Amino acid sequence: MLRLDDVYKSYGDERVLSGVSFEMETGDVDVVIGPSGSGKSTMLRCVNRLTEIDSGAIYLDGDCVTDADTDVNELRKQVGMVFQDFNLFAHLTALGNVTLGLRKVRGMEKSAAREKGYEHLEQVGLLDQADSYPAELSGGQKQRVGIARALAMDPKLLLFDEPTSALDPELVGEVVDVMRDLAAEGITMLVVSHEMGFARSAASDIVFLDGGEIVEHGPPEQLFENPRADRTREFLGRLRTEHEEG
Repeated sequence: MLRLDDVYKSYGDERVLSGVSFEMETGDVDVVIGPSGSGKSTMLRCVNRLTEIDSGAIYLDGDCVTDADTDVNELRKQVGMVFQDFNLFAHLTALGNVTLGLRKVRGMEKSAAREKGYEHLEQVGLLDQADSYPAELSGGQKQRVGIARALAMDPKLLLFDEPTSALDPELVGEVVDVMRDLAAEGITMLVVSHEMGFARSAASDIVFLDGGEIVEHGPPEQLFENPRADRTREFLGRLRTEHEEG
């Protein structure tokens, strides 16, 4: 479903991604972990070309999405993204946010878009908030609207860029629960997250990124219980210490 092949990205003199290569299959849930500034969000943004790579290639379902001839708008119909800061339109209701892409991008009739919008708001447990505006919603509810909006486009791949980092601790669980349900439904997901509980329970594979390089890539039981690389061991040990002190 997704393959990154020797991807490099720099901002000026700062190299952010250094030869990143990995692949995932349909239905996989890959969780990307690593310290701040390791290139996680940049890698995610390269997949749907919000950020352009310097060299290498990215393939979605066999098609090279980083090719100069690729229609970026068509690509973004196939790759949904959930942002850490929600990116909802303040002047639209929850339903309006979910249906906007369906009407403007998919060209769906208003009544059909509303029906589909209700369906996905129900999927994330927010059917009763369909007519609420973002200012009337909690952070967790806003993020669930963001997830419903991404799902409504029927993407082949769903990207999550630290979806719980902007939330108060008590609201994290409601978003993680929705993500866990989506994983159980077989939705292909690439997730940048610090939520190790989700990574342990829902991930097919963990990608540990540090210094713009993939240090280790494997199933959760391997990385969490028997990491091969010293850098992985140090990072996870630091997380455990922070969790215990917290």
